[in-house]
Amino acid sequence: MTNDDLPIGRRVARWRVRRQMTQQMLADRLRRSKSWVDKIERGVRPLDRYSVIQELAHVLRVDPEVLLGQPQSVPAGPPDGVDDIRAALARYDTPQAPQETDELRRQVGYAWLTYQHAHYGQLVRVLPGLLDAAQGARSAELLVQAYRITSSLLVKLGEADLGWLAADRAMAAAADDPALAATAAVSVSQALRAAGRDRLALAASLAAANRVRPQRSAGEWAVGGTLLVQAALAAAGCGEHRRADELADRAAGVAAHLRGYDDQHRTSFGPVAVELARVLAAVSRGDAVEALHRHSTVVRREGWRRLPAEYRGAYLVDAARAYLQVGDLRGAARALVDADSVAPAEVRCRPLARTLIADVARAQPAPAGVARLATLVGLTR
Repeated sequence: MTNDDLPIGRRVARWRVRRQMTQQMLADRLRRSKSWVDKIERGVRPLDRYSVIQELAHVLRVDPEVLLGQPQSVPAGPPDGVDDIRAALARYDTPQAPQETDELRRQVGYAWLTYQHAHYGQLVRVLPGLLDAAQGARSAELLVQAYRITSSLLVKLGEADLGWLAADRAMAAAADDPALAATAAVSVSQALRAAGRDRLALAASLAAANRVRPQRSAGEWAVGGTLLVQAALAAAGCGEHRRADELADRAAGVAAHLRGYDDQHRTSFGPVAVELARVLAAVSRGDAVEALHRHSTVVRREGWRRLPAEYRGAYLVDAARAYLQVGDLRGAARALVDADSVAPAEVRCRPLARTLIADVARAQPAPAGVARLATLVGLTR
């Protein structure tokens, strides 16, 4: 068994031993019990929260990607396997022997972590089997999550229409569960925006956000805030800039009342997420000065570093596109280089990033760092 094949708990144990720590020493530094560490290392307790992975990595003095078994290099170009995902979405028969719910939950948690760390090639290989298992399970929650992960990945890989299909499946699987429907609506909005259907995305996300009530749990309220962010970005894409600002203000109000909630719906919502949306909204209305000021401020905040690698990399690619639209080639180049350092797959696997690199590289002379990225993605020989 290679290191990449090891369960994450085994990797934690190996690095603990390398750092010459006992389980008690590691527990003390994490401010947790020795029993908790023991269960993590034996795989009895799932390790499927991004914040906990970061905390462990910090104490063990390794990158979070090391604990997740990230490959040594990230190949350029979209990973093969989208056709297998398409086939899984087109399969309507269910397995004869459904998996145990606990095992399926573990697999879904692992898929989320793989996505949040931008290991898209690995996720492409995992998703067909996960979709088959989830479709045969009797858990609407896990089925919705599987479809959401699938939709998010497909959008990344330039398959917006197929991502929309997966998001729509998530909505159908949510049925009458308001919390699940709200999370599925996030994926619907993201897929519609990626397909250039901003007005439809605005209607879908705003309608879903308005159905979220304050008396619900903090996690569900965070989903409502995420929907408001999606609505703000869609409004900006429609040219409704005042409305975009109003929606961002509403999202900021939600974020201000959320502190330390358990991000069970994998939204990464918070004050920093709202500020990132404001940057992109400012560029959409052509206000490059405000966008650059907000961008330089938000990426220095502590909350920025706590966001998943996927989230930061995706924002930086979007920021590069936005800066390119207003003619700021240096800003676009800087954002792309930063994205490659945070989440290489965001730059090397996404068709959008490849197009941006080509556009920036046409400048004479090309901004620093872009020539290297152009070579990595095969735009130069």
